[in-house]
Amino acid sequence: MNWRVAQRRVICSGDWSVERLAAVERQIRRNAPMTSGEWRINLGEISTLDTAGAVMVQRLCRRLRTAGASVQLEDVSAERHAVLKLVASEMEVTPRRPYSNPLERLGRRVTDGCFGITEYLAFIGRLTADSLPRMLRPHRLRWHEIAVELERAGVMAIPIIGLLAFLIGIVMAYQSGDILQTYGANIFLVDLLGVIILREMGPLMTAVIVAGRTGASYTAQIGTMHLTEEVDALRTMGVTPFEMLVLPKFLALLIALPLLTVWADAIGLLGGMLVSSLLYGVDFDVFLRRLPTAVPPNMFWVGIAKAPVFAALIASIGCYQGFRIRYSADEVGRYTTISVVQGIFWVIVADAVFSIVLFSWLGL
Repeated sequence: MNWRVAQRRVICSGDWSVERLAAVERQIRRNAPMTSGEWRINLGEISTLDTAGAVMVQRLCRRLRTAGASVQLEDVSAERHAVLKLVASEMEVTPRRPYSNPLERLGRRVTDGCFGITEYLAFIGRLTADSLPRMLRPHRLRWHEIAVELERAGVMAIPIIGLLAFLIGIVMAYQSGDILQTYGANIFLVDLLGVIILREMGPLMTAVIVAGRTGASYTAQIGTMHLTEEVDALRTMGVTPFEMLVLPKFLALLIALPLLTVWADAIGLLGGMLVSSLLYGVDFDVFLRRLPTAVPPNMFWVGIAKAPVFAALIASIGCYQGFRIRYSADEVGRYTTISVVQGIFWVIVADAVFSIVLFSWLGL
């Protein structure tokens, strides 16, 4: 036994270290007194007491106090008293979080959301104020940075966008053609693919890919520069971060996304045309002759008109979330995720607004 009871005194002895932890804990659980009154715990005969043993002493004290007893430690050296005090502070029960009204939580979320929107609008205002003077004087623009960003956001995205557009064209042609073939209306596959790809899927799919690829890179790059104090260094040198970091990205994406949309339209139609020819008897020449007559030009231009709006949303959200990163590397991952989610969300919202305004109101 590592302890014994005599005259309302618990005399602890022997080795109270981590090697004997299981045995001591088992003895306390089985044989510790559970009576009220005044109890003293004597630690003078303990040969070894580490933090694990101190935990066992505190558990013994807690067991007695649970039974309604008052406990006092005796024959404790200053060193052991410090260890026991440290362990006791770590074993304190964390106070339960106060009850929060669901309506209060909802209100806080709404307030935080509104505050985030106002911050984003302030960011847009700052971007506009810094951009307009340089847009009116093109020689003041940083064309080298714009070209670099154009290569990253546009040229390097061509393979992945082309591949996905081709696959989506194949899938849409196969799914639509299987239904149309039932009614002997294979030729209308040209009409369906032309409208869906040129008006909706081309620009929307391209914007979603760019939001996940380029928008995330904008957030991560600017956030990392914040953490390494490169943004502060730019300000020290008299260079506006918006001029150096935001404006080139914004303009490059405004140029790149419409061009990528045209590329996605062409490759998507190619994939659909391939399936139409191989599976549904709509040859290439028939497909190409019918496409201009079945799909009016405004379908193409509506899709292209969406691209700059999508680009503005993706670039501004990506840069804005990057500037919110301040303190730790953990924020880089968190705000990058927020950037991608918000970018895709607002792209889809903008596409829905385009559909309502152009189709319902303007009849396009």
